[in-house]
Amino acid sequence: MTTYRQPGTVLTDHTFRVPVDHARPDGEQIELFARQVSAADSASAKLPWLLFLQGGPGFGAPRPVGRDSWLDRALRDYRVLLLDQRGTGRSSPAHRLTLPARGDAAAQAEYLSHFRADSIVADAELIRPQVTGGAPWSVLGQSFGGFCTVRYLSSAPAGISEALITGGLPGLGTGVDDVYRLTYQQVAAKNRAHYDRYPADVEQARRVARELAARPAALPGGGRLTVAAFQSLGGMLGASSGSHQLHYLLEDPFAGAELNDDFLHRVQSSLTFAAGPLYAVLHEACWADGGATNWSAQRVRAEFPEFSAEAALDGEDPLLFTGEMIYPWMFETDPVLAPLAEVAQLLAEHPWPDLYDRAALARNDRPAAAAVYYDDMYVPRELSVATAAAIRGLRPWVTNEYEHDGLRVSTGAVLDRLIAMVRGDT
Repeated sequence: MTTYRQPGTVLTDHTFRVPVDHARPDGEQIELFARQVSAADSASAKLPWLLFLQGGPGFGAPRPVGRDSWLDRALRDYRVLLLDQRGTGRSSPAHRLTLPARGDAAAQAEYLSHFRADSIVADAELIRPQVTGGAPWSVLGQSFGGFCTVRYLSSAPAGISEALITGGLPGLGTGVDDVYRLTYQQVAAKNRAHYDRYPADVEQARRVARELAARPAALPGGGRLTVAAFQSLGGMLGASSGSHQLHYLLEDPFAGAELNDDFLHRVQSSLTFAAGPLYAVLHEACWADGGATNWSAQRVRAEFPEFSAEAALDGEDPLLFTGEMIYPWMFETDPVLAPLAEVAQLLAEHPWPDLYDRAALARNDRPAAAAVYYDDMYVPRELSVATAAAIRGLRPWVTNEYEHDGLRVSTGAVLDRLIAMVRGDT
């Protein structure tokens, strides 16, 4: 273990060994990394533990600087463990540079089939006794981390003392196609709100799309910017400042008749999956509560013709941006994903097992609270509300005060509310 200090905090790095397949505990092992964060003024105190499960899937835990964001509130009551979920951050990596060592695409897909919420929760349960001495811990799940927390309540509730969920209650028994039917509607609403706020962006987006339809652009990282890729910038519309960021991106995209270098650089930063390739590979799988996904977002998009670019390219309709959807073409235009195209196809066809035990959730006895964001573009509130009602004792807080990133941007207010809810203080 390595221990070091930042302003107001003491951090300790931990590593653990866990099996790739928890059904074969004596089989191949991989490494997990986790960072302990304690308040400097209580570093020696035996405060309860709070496990943080990051959103994604496929992203490492936050890299904190002091007591920033929600950590300031958390450190008043807890020692925090920031877990790099398997395949992310400093845990044994899984990306285009490491996966080929496992063999062909089928072998890589079989390996990655062990990277969903069920395996992440099993990892947490395996390392918990090493961290807490066997005591249960509080779990804070953001977005996909909330999916993992529901899995935790479903499969290993004795390991949890309290569950805190923000923007991440999955559907129970809901087909992945129905998830995208709801999210496409919410994305369309976010587009309308954006263009109402910034009406000049209608023509700016249309102009960029027409340029890309005539000449797809080369991105600095070697990727290709097509009309469909440009539309996928709408993924930022679900964040608290996302509409403003999109507006500034569209403010001055041209140098004469060509797209300028600054615009292409900023687009590259928004579109590349370099920081989280597993997000693209496993995103639909994280919704699959049984069965294959078969590129659901691509198939369901055909039911929403307003997202077709043709009306904007050939007429006067606004170009609609898409949201947190993963499409097969992304594995052609992004160099980070291209080597994983066959793997992604196999995982799209994979018959995923159920993730949640509805009977166990119906008899839950762990204190639990969830922030459900009314305008959430990524996790439909309709599913969150229904799932909250299916988990015995879970207290939902439905609010339009925050977007999906409420935990991060609220400077501790969302976490403070959830803590008060599980303790019965509000």
